[in-house]
Amino acid sequence: MTSTGRKTRVGVLGAGAWASFAHLPGFRRDERCEVVAIADPQPALANAAALAFGIPSVYRSHEELLARDDIDLVDVCTPSATHFDLAWAALEAGKHVLCEKPVAYDYRDTLRAHALARSRRLKTKLGFTFRYAPAMRYMKHLIDAGYIGEPFIFNGYEQNSQWLDPSNPLRQADASADQSRIQVSSLEGYGAPIIDIGMWMVGSVFSEVVGTMRNFIPERMVRGYPAPMRMNIDDGDIFIGEFANGALGSVQTSFVTVGNYPGIEARVYGREGALICRLVEEFGVCEVLRGAKPDAVEFVPIDVPREFYPPGGNPTESWRSLFYANLVSSFVTEVRAAGDASEGDFLDGARVQEVINAVELSFRDRRWVSLPLDAAAPAVSPPSN
Repeated sequence: MTSTGRKTRVGVLGAGAWASFAHLPGFRRDERCEVVAIADPQPALANAAALAFGIPSVYRSHEELLARDDIDLVDVCTPSATHFDLAWAALEAGKHVLCEKPVAYDYRDTLRAHALARSRRLKTKLGFTFRYAPAMRYMKHLIDAGYIGEPFIFNGYEQNSQWLDPSNPLRQADASADQSRIQVSSLEGYGAPIIDIGMWMVGSVFSEVVGTMRNFIPERMVRGYPAPMRMNIDDGDIFIGEFANGALGSVQTSFVTVGNYPGIEARVYGREGALICRLVEEFGVCEVLRGAKPDAVEFVPIDVPREFYPPGGNPTESWRSLFYANLVSSFVTEVRAAGDASEGDFLDGARVQEVINAVELSFRDRRWVSLPLDAAAPAVSPPSN
């Protein structure tokens, strides 16, 4: 589709804040592609994005955009509940698809979308933004080169205090959900990226998990509603697990832990060393990588080589545009290349979602849950975001 050397033509579905902060700057930064169309049911948002980023065509519906036969890649940057239907429609229209997480709340639906893409030789990618941070990519490079040796333990955290203040309206929360039982929220929204990083760094999927969820702040504002209401969401959760290769893992996510965005920390300990990557905007820097060895156990800073940064990128840039520029570059490279090579695709997304579904099942049943899950079993209840 793009083997002629022309630019990869991109259509974007959704013109909200995340599109303007991350997606659109990422595509504009990559000279191999151009955004030719954007669609949003709110015309003011679509028109504003088109003006800011020089996008020539604006639509109110995804059908109009997908009907164009000159678009190679579709970026789904819309509310979570719409992801699956839009991604599926884009794949059926013959487009490569970048989709924000999750593709679907049930991992089996994400697997179906992955199968559809494979059957049509289309590339997919999830918005796992943080695996594309320069420091995180260099950490993975060091692990693959043997820096830590055999991996023993992974500890992952994604947390910040965005919703410690209950007057800050929740986004993408289902106020009509059954509030008599806790609804998945932080585990879904914040857990997915660090679960992805854990399996990526350790080089293995989870084979068993046990976890718990807690609602710490019950009364909250919700976007679009005039007054506080009961929101029985997991604004904090923790799970531990075993990887199929024998390593151990723990993951903690929260909306209410004091700290700045994006609140990511990944630690990997192995036979030959340990690495800690921290993605938090602190004192003007958005990423820090540190390492230690058995004979030098004090962790020291590790400089990230220039080749892991996008053009013009540096650690003092906003994490939103810095990390997403690498994500876009990765996907454009995959789309333009021959073969099936990809990373962070819908299959990876399904594996992450399966862990989320398993942790929820573990909490509901108060037990360890083995993976892979029984694909014929009833789905857990839909999450609230």
